[in-house]
Amino acid sequence: MRVVIAEDLFLLRDGLVRLVQAYGHTVVAAVDSGPATLEALVGTRPDVAIVDVRLPPTFSDEGLQAALAARREVPGLPVLILSQHVEQLYARELLADGQGGVGYQLKDRVLDAGEFMDALARVAGGGTALDPTVVAKLLGRPAHADPLATLTERERSVLELMAEGLSNTAIAARLFLSEGAISKYTTTIFAKLGLAADDDTNRRVRAVLTYLGATGS
Repeated sequence: MRVVIAEDLFLLRDGLVRLVQAYGHTVVAAVDSGPATLEALVGTRPDVAIVDVRLPPTFSDEGLQAALAARREVPGLPVLILSQHVEQLYARELLADGQGGVGYQLKDRVLDAGEFMDALARVAGGGTALDPTVVAKLLGRPAHADPLATLTERERSVLELMAEGLSNTAIAARLFLSEGAISKYTTTIFAKLGLAADDDTNRRVRAVLTYLGATGS
């Protein structure tokens, strides 16, 4: 994979570069500001980018803004946000275009290099990789705005794990159910959310986006 890294802290940026390279991938740019991030994303069009939310010059939301601007220029450009903070408004906007290829991980919850690189690969492949804490915060909205009102508690549990990027096999193991049962649950979830039976991968992404309140809300 060709990877762009946007992180203002030198030690963390250097560590990410070394981690990505250790797994056999190429870092095409490592930048430390919002403007440089946008330039790198649009200029190199990487397979995936790791972007911090708060970058210079103002340390507010330059990273997310750069990611949004880049995805407008390059639709579907895969971006994994890596931050200490959950910026709900712009995170929803990042997820709202339905293109997939998005992730949001919290720095203090990344405890395993292999799992992080797996999440990065999922995003590069057009999937999602969302920390459960991020999911919970993005779901913090009034009940009447919930597009998932028709789902049962079990179906919501399956969809929540789907939002974390887990496969049906992994969800089955987590819930102590058979893979066949999970497959039936996902089919029911798609039907209740009105997702047409075209491409299962795209339906999973669209279901996750609906779950996060980023589509149909």
